[in-house]
Amino acid sequence: MSGAANLLSLAGVHSFYGTIEALKGVDLEVGEGEIVALIGANGAGKSTLLMTICGRPAARQGTIRFAGRDIVALPTFAIVRLGIAQVPEGRRIFPRMTVFENLQIGAGLVDPVRFEEDLERVMSLFPILRQRRQQRGGTLSGGEQQMLAIGRALMSRPKLLLLDEPSLGLAPLIARQIFAAIAELNRKDGMTVLLVEQKAQHALRLAHRGYVLQTGRVVLSGTGRELLADREVRAAYLGG
Repeated sequence: MSGAANLLSLAGVHSFYGTIEALKGVDLEVGEGEIVALIGANGAGKSTLLMTICGRPAARQGTIRFAGRDIVALPTFAIVRLGIAQVPEGRRIFPRMTVFENLQIGAGLVDPVRFEEDLERVMSLFPILRQRRQQRGGTLSGGEQQMLAIGRALMSRPKLLLLDEPSLGLAPLIARQIFAAIAELNRKDGMTVLLVEQKAQHALRLAHRGYVLQTGRVVLSGTGRELLADREVRAAYLGG
C-alpha cells in the first residue's frame, strides 16, 4: 500500500493521564485503504494512542491530522462526525438492548435512507447477527458481542476504523473469524483500519504495515512482513 495518501498522521504526540505521561512523542501514519497494526507489551500505550486520536485524553503536544485536518482541539463527538469509529477494548455494547437496537445506535449520525443498506452489510459480514437480531446484547457469546461491537461501529460509515484488542478473550476459531472479517472489510470496501492487538503474529500477517510501541514511544516500524521477520520483534512478541 505504499504511496497511499495519509488519512491519519500523528506527529510528536504527547498525552497524559494526570501527571503520568502515557505517550512520549509518537509519530505514526495510516494511509488510505491500509491496515496498520500497533503492537507492544501491556502498558506500552497502545490503547491510550487510540483514545488520544478520539480526543480522550486530548493530546497536550503534537498534531493529529485526519483527512488533512488537525483534530487535536476537537471534542470527541466532532471527531466521530468526521468519520472515525472506535471499537474499544472490552466491546462495551449495550447489554440490555437487542442486537438490532445496538446497530441502530451506531447509525445515529448517518442518513436514515442508508440504514437498511448498512444493516445488510453488517449482517452479511457477520451472519450470526441476523439470527440474533432480536436477542439482547448481554446474552450473546463473547465472539458475538465482538462482532456486534464492530458492526455497530460500521453502521456509522467510518472512513477510519480503530480496533482495540478485537480478539481479546476469544477462542482461536472465533478470533480467526474476526480477523477474516477485518481482511474482507479492507479488501472489498477499502476500509482503513488501525488495529491494536496482543496476538502480534495474526495482526502483522493481516496488516500492510505495523508499529511497535514501547513505554509510550514508537521503537520500530515497517511492513507487516518486515516486522514478522525482525529478530527483536520475534523474540519479544512472537515467542522467538
